[in-house]
Amino acid sequence: MSANHGTTTALKHLKAQLGARLSTDPAELEPLREDRSGHRSPGAPLALIHAGSIEDVQLVCRTASEHGIPVVTRGAGTGLAGGACAGPGELVLSTQDLDQVHEISVPNRLAVVGPGILNGVLNARLAEHGLWWAPDPSSKDISTVGGNIAMNAGGLLCAKYGVTREAVLALTVVLADGRLISVGHRTVKGVTGYDLCALMIGSEGTLGVIVECTLALRPVVTGPRPVVAASFPSLIAASAAASAVMAEGLTPALLELMDGPTVECVEQRRGRRIGAPGSSFLLAQTDGPEGAEVAGRIAAILERAGGEVRAAEDEAEAEELIGLRRRAFPALEAGAQQMAQEGGFAGGGSILVEDIAVPRDRLAEAFERIWEAAGEVFRIALELGGTLSGEHGIGLLKRRWLGDKLGEDQLDLQAQIRAVFDPQGILNPGKVFAREH
Repeated sequence: MSANHGTTTALKHLKAQLGARLSTDPAELEPLREDRSGHRSPGAPLALIHAGSIEDVQLVCRTASEHGIPVVTRGAGTGLAGGACAGPGELVLSTQDLDQVHEISVPNRLAVVGPGILNGVLNARLAEHGLWWAPDPSSKDISTVGGNIAMNAGGLLCAKYGVTREAVLALTVVLADGRLISVGHRTVKGVTGYDLCALMIGSEGTLGVIVECTLALRPVVTGPRPVVAASFPSLIAASAAASAVMAEGLTPALLELMDGPTVECVEQRRGRRIGAPGSSFLLAQTDGPEGAEVAGRIAAILERAGGEVRAAEDEAEAEELIGLRRRAFPALEAGAQQMAQEGGFAGGGSILVEDIAVPRDRLAEAFERIWEAAGEVFRIALELGGTLSGEHGIGLLKRRWLGDKLGEDQLDLQAQIRAVFDPQGILNPGKVFAREH
């Protein structure tokens, strides 16, 4: 049977089973070629399937496995690494409609939800029970929980609460051949066998399709959450101040830095200045019983470091200051589009968003060297004992450097692990690994 005939047979079978949940409408397929990374695939995918149940996902995976058709799982498409971009010959499996809240257990501090629920919607539901899911990406109002887990998203609060991995207890996953497995545990402690749940988190859709998530919750943080902001004359000075805060043994819930060009883009969208022209901006938020004391100590450190410090006077001003950081990416996108239009570039502009991570005490050095050699960002991060991605994942954009971080032996082991879960390599092909095994 030819590949084309097999694909046609598979699509007919899926259409007969799924009806309107399978679409080949070009208007729906075209946006699936890209996410928020700026990457765009060379052509549109074969079809889009809106999964309405776990059984739908199993059907798609079984059929795709039988006919050797690649499957790209997609949530809201807000990723920044090209991990959800789909191209010719591929099926797109959307889990956005799997957005139900199946259980909220206050005594066990857990929730069981579908992967399609939006991060912000989930926390609005949990707040009714005095609970909270800690992952807090800037895109939380439009990103899905499943996407957060697939990419092991970080967010603004990971300085204190960690990345997504620390907030997931168990997952239900459909494998490439349609089998359904449950990994992880509902209990606080669980050390039975290999931790396949942790393996799935951050696997970027290459090991299976997440169809149900059991999440570890925290009590809602009550009381004041002071916010301190400071402007610095340079990015190096601001990053040194951030390192000084952590060196004092303080743990802010949020500690975020924006350089001068980013601040300028945000100011243009906001319509008024944040600080002196060209200044960099450092933002800190604390919480908990000692939040006010810690905020005061942070303010003193930032002043000693040469910052022009301001403390939010009330909750509204605090939210406004944090909102500046959340608007950074849309502001940069708008700035890139404007520059493209002014320069006459066809197709508009895009930005390259990177998220290397280095040890806290080497942050200032990293920024210094990045500005000296912007094209060597990844090498610098690795040389300083850091990593390629702090939260956005590898996807398409960073796969060529993965071997530099892992080394050949570990790269081979990871590719072999992928092959155990997906022998044909049909799940999100071409992502993460530059070479397929």
